[in-house]
Amino acid sequence: MSEQLKFVVQELAKEPFNKKYNLISFDSLEQIQLLQVLNDVLAVVDPKQQIDIREESSDQTAIRIFHMLRVLKYKPPTESAFRSGIVQGDKFVIYPILEWLFRRIPELKKRAYLAHFLFKIDVPAEIMQEDQIPELYSQYEELMEQFKDLHKQSDNLKNSGYNTAEIRKDISNMEDEKEQLNKRIERLKRKVESHPNSQTMMNVARNLRMERDREKKLAEQRQEQSTLIQHEEQKIRRLQQQLHDTRQAGVGATPQSLLQRLEEETRTNKYIVTERLPKDLLARKKTLQDLQKVVAEPAMGQSDLDRLLGQIQELNSEINQLIEKRMRTGDPTDDKSSLFKQQAAIIAHKKEAAVTMYREIREDYSRCMQEMDQKREVVKESGGGEVLKGEDFKRYVNKLRSKSTIYKKKRQEIAELRAEYGVLSRTEEILRNRDENINQQLELVENKKGVAGYRQTQDELEKVSSVKSGLDDRKGKTLEDISDMVQRLTRRIAEKKTALAPIIKELRPMRQKSQELTGRHEEKKQAYDTAAAGLESNMSKLEQEVRAYREEVTQDEGRYHYLNCMINMLEIQQQKVAEEMKAYTSADPYARKKTFRDIFQRKIQEQENLGKGLREQQKSVRESQVPSMRQMKMWKDVQRLMECKQRCFDQTGGFAGSAGVGYGEAPPAMLEEDRLVM
Repeated sequence: MSEQLKFVVQELAKEPFNKKYNLISFDSLEQIQLLQVLNDVLAVVDPKQQIDIREESSDQTAIRIFHMLRVLKYKPPTESAFRSGIVQGDKFVIYPILEWLFRRIPELKKRAYLAHFLFKIDVPAEIMQEDQIPELYSQYEELMEQFKDLHKQSDNLKNSGYNTAEIRKDISNMEDEKEQLNKRIERLKRKVESHPNSQTMMNVARNLRMERDREKKLAEQRQEQSTLIQHEEQKIRRLQQQLHDTRQAGVGATPQSLLQRLEEETRTNKYIVTERLPKDLLARKKTLQDLQKVVAEPAMGQSDLDRLLGQIQELNSEINQLIEKRMRTGDPTDDKSSLFKQQAAIIAHKKEAAVTMYREIREDYSRCMQEMDQKREVVKESGGGEVLKGEDFKRYVNKLRSKSTIYKKKRQEIAELRAEYGVLSRTEEILRNRDENINQQLELVENKKGVAGYRQTQDELEKVSSVKSGLDDRKGKTLEDISDMVQRLTRRIAEKKTALAPIIKELRPMRQKSQELTGRHEEKKQAYDTAAAGLESNMSKLEQEVRAYREEVTQDEGRYHYLNCMINMLEIQQQKVAEEMKAYTSADPYARKKTFRDIFQRKIQEQENLGKGLREQQKSVRESQVPSMRQMKMWKDVQRLMECKQRCFDQTGGFAGSAGVGYGEAPPAMLEEDRLVM
């Protein structure tokens, strides 16, 4: 509370409030003064709230503040205490509101500004039944949506990073460049006009440019077509290779082996789908939920971050204490359970590693297939490749059979090695767990000695040195490659220069002619641009006048429709008033009972009778409260006495069986408890 009060006083001392309060003077403000401070802060957010609350009633002030806080989306802790606290000017309710407002003033200003345009008006149902009201309300909603879109565009433009000074500077630079280009164009035009065949050269240059553009488009189309042809050829080769691989795989395959392979793939895919993917999905969903919670939370200040960091440090210290306590106790049952947990974790880790390895093997397989396709294409292009037939194929089959026997022996050896590998992996896990325990003990020792993180830092330095050496090697290789590339490029440039020398000689006179024609073209273009600019300026003036007249017409139409709607509403109200007067002055008593005056008088009378009955009921309840409370207390005492007697009776085993106690007499212990209770 003191931090909250201190923050509010500091914010009130700043612009535009300039309130010279201290903690004591602000805390001792009266209720109406505190409400005035709250109203002044709301007036900074929305200038329409600027008012002296002494000029309006307390109910109007409370309703206005409630409405403003609802527009600003303030969430009070409790609704009932919040409303009564605002009406009474309770500081325990107003202080949190002031803190919330001060921490979000820019955001709340924007929200209050948008609320004037986006807060929908509630139109009564009887008015919505009119002919033109639904159409007007739909237009109102459409205009509201247009305002939303325009405001979003405005925010995007404001946040896009454009600077008016930079834009003006760019415009001035472009104007300077434009002037320089115009001067250059004028000089070139004067040169071209002196040439006798200027028009013919202009036509030739135009045709040349058109042909070059056409040639460029045809080259692009040719490149696209060649790319499509290459893709289709690669697709055909890939399909042919798949067909060939499928046929090769089908040679010598049995249904049992195919079924076994499919079962293995099915089991692997089932494990991935049922165990691995759900875990990944749960992890992703949890991350998404955490991110949604973070987004839903309001903006946090430095104090909130410090508080959360303090909680995190406290929890970490508690966790470390519990771990140390568990290590000191060393319960053997816990050791057994930890052993089983370690074995389960090892098995789960192995499964995950197997799935990861399976995915990597699939990726390697696809990559190897692509490389094999490329190698085969290279072999085909070089004219190599052969297909086994006849005796060669038989010899190949016999060779495969001999290799299959060797493969079986090797497979048996692999099984033995796998068994030994399982034993060694288990030993490795045990040693790794011991190593982790030793590392934890070493970390504790390092923390006690004040050299925490020494081993980790040393390992990181070794890794960095190894990475640096690898980067140096790669850098040397890269420099060599770059030097070779530069030499090749220089040779190619020299070759191209020698090849282009005669073409450049032929191009020079043509370039001069092109420059002359370009100058004349620019002069003509300048004249055209000048005429077009004059026409555009006249057109823009006319468009502005037309736009102004249209706006006047739309305003007059809107005012006409508004006045027409108001006239219709007033006519309806006048008609209702006439019907009311007619019913009120009618001689028929049944018609007079239907008037609003009689109806509301009956309701007022009913509410007064109900209030009178409730007051009488309240009076009777107040009169009977004291004797009822006394009677309830007496009943509770009797109940306690009976419970005590029951306990004594249960403890002594009954009055008849007690030694030295006659019939009809209570035991001494019971009498003592009765005396204590009384």
